[in-house]
Amino acid sequence: MAELGVRLAGLELRNPFLLASGIWGESGVSLGGAWSAGAGGVITKSIGSVPRAGYPNPTIETYDRWGMLNAMGLPNPGIDEYPTEIAAARAAGAPVIGSIFGATPEEFAELARRMAATGVLALELNLSCPHAEGYGTEVGGTPEEVEAIVRAVSRAVRLPVLAKITPNSADPAGLAEAAERGGAAAVSAINTVRALAIDVRLRRPVLAHGLGGLSGSAIKPVGLACVWQIYERTRLPIVGVGGISRAEDALEYLMAGATALEVGTAIAFDGISVFGRLADGLARLLDELGIARAADAVGAAHPGGAAARPSR
Repeated sequence: MAELGVRLAGLELRNPFLLASGIWGESGVSLGGAWSAGAGGVITKSIGSVPRAGYPNPTIETYDRWGMLNAMGLPNPGIDEYPTEIAAARAAGAPVIGSIFGATPEEFAELARRMAATGVLALELNLSCPHAEGYGTEVGGTPEEVEAIVRAVSRAVRLPVLAKITPNSADPAGLAEAAERGGAAAVSAINTVRALAIDVRLRRPVLAHGLGGLSGSAIKPVGLACVWQIYERTRLPIVGVGGISRAEDALEYLMAGATALEVGTAIAFDGISVFGRLADGLARLLDELGIARAADAVGAAHPGGAAARPSR
């Protein structure tokens, strides 16, 4: 059976599949449940300095199996309360990556120090939520902003820093280059795509907030394109995100240049058991194609294959 273990920014993962931030990560029990179900690691909800209730309902609209539109508003209990959930996830044996969001480089740095103290193995910076005023894309939408935030966090902690990049930009790969200059150990690509749905009978947007973020199978080609370009323009390890629900999706991302993968919307449709199914399916697919290790597939679709890109 093909070897699924991968190394991401110094982290040893039993398989490439990570629980994506923002789904199923509300509690330590749910984080631990994703690990028990077969995930290679888990990423927490995005946690801020203070509690946030998020936006009023409705906050989610689903489209059969091809996508999900959401505008949650970054609801979270705040950094004072969330460490107990991380402790529960760690007690279950899960490798935990802490996701944080802030409005300024200074706020990110302070959050990073406090999140690092919980025992997480790495930090993912939410620079890409498309609908939270004052956060996400609004503070991570330019190379200058991304570089400043990543540099502030990298100087504040010794943990690997992953910058989660927005696709809602003219040049997502340029944002990844900025993260690399700032000292990021890896980038995650992508977050949700800014989107809108309208109820024609009520004559208003479906979501209470109006604009939301689209995830799921519909955005996989966008995610793949971003991963492809980031692979060609940086030396950073990449976590591929967006529309992964089958082994074939996972392998596409690996061949485009991703080292690890985040799974989110598929959980809403298939349940947490999707992690075990994806891991088994990827191992079988790699065997079928004569690929001995998941790591050997990284960048294989690029001209010259993975060997054309020197390792970091």
